Amino acid sequence: MRKNKKRSECPISRSLDLFGDKWSLLIIRDIAFKGFRFYNEFLDSGEGIATNMLSDRLKKLELNGFIISKKYKELKTKKVYQLTEEGIGLIPILVEMMAWGFKNDDTLLIPDDEVGIVDRIWNDREAFLEEVITSLRNFDSKNYC
Repeated sequence: MRKNKKRSECPISRSLDLFGDKWSLLIIRDIAFKGFRFYNEFLDSGEGIATNMLSDRLKKLELNGFIISKKYKELKTKKVYQLTEEGIGLIPILVEMMAWGFKNDDTLLIPDDEVGIVDRIWNDREAFLEEVITSLRNFDSKNYC
């Protein structure tokens, strides 16, 4: 797999070249907001990603510096994925997308245990962001969705 070719000098276009497809953003979401770390967790996330697409996106995200994979201590044949600082830098973008989605789609079903997260995004977004980023840096991410 090779790095994405730059289509233009537009920073929005370049950002989309690097991380802007649906599956890449959902993988980053799953690591950051669901605490996923393993291939099968991403595969079983309920989004319906095909195995070849998941494998391709994980490689692309790693090649572009958004995630790293390491051998899992407990089972050396298994990989564990985590966000790099570059990947953590995408968290504010995802939180803004969450806020936009809640605001603009009144058909979203919000489970009772997520209502507090929605309130935090609206009322204290900076503290919510800081909590998520700190938990990722400590490799102790929580399930926020």
